[in-house]
Amino acid sequence: MALLTPFSKVPELNTATVLLVENEEELQSKLANALVQYKKDFNVNVRLARKLPLPVENKETRPRIDLIVFVVNLLSERSLQSVESSLAHLHSDCFLGKVCFLVTDARCGSHTQERLVSVRKLAASHQCPVLCAEHRTVDGVNAAAVRLLNILKVSAGMSPIATTALYLSSLTRCSVTSDLEED
Repeated sequence: MALLTPFSKVPELNTATVLLVENEEELQSKLANALVQYKKDFNVNVRLARKLPLPVENKETRPRIDLIVFVVNLLSERSLQSVESSLAHLHSDCFLGKVCFLVTDARCGSHTQERLVSVRKLAASHQCPVLCAEHRTVDGVNAAAVRLLNILKVSAGMSPIATTALYLSSLTRCSVTSDLEED
């Protein structure tokens, strides 16, 4: 069981690869299609996984992964548990701009608010952004895809270095009010 490392492979020209990790696969395929079909000036490869670690059988042919997106459905406790267990299979260098969390169902009730706080604490401990997405509508999935493509462009090194940190921070703001300040 090897750790997933961010810089173990040479990047492909004008190509970025995103790994979508979701236990329940509710949003994964819709988001993958939106990422590939959206008009952009670079090629996007999308890899799908239910959890980490990735199988070692195809390790040699696997492309370099530029961004790992953990999709967390806040209605499911198992979704959050799967993400927590998957984080142990990432090298610490992956958390330097190569990982983000995408949460769904952020406004559905008190249990989801507790899980959102848990996700935010988990993300803050690894210094990773948290994005909120609406997965029940086509417009919501497309909006999430656009935000992920912008983050992917930065994480793959296709943005000017001078604007990267400021640009990335503006892309990752979540519209759901933060409960972390209250704790």
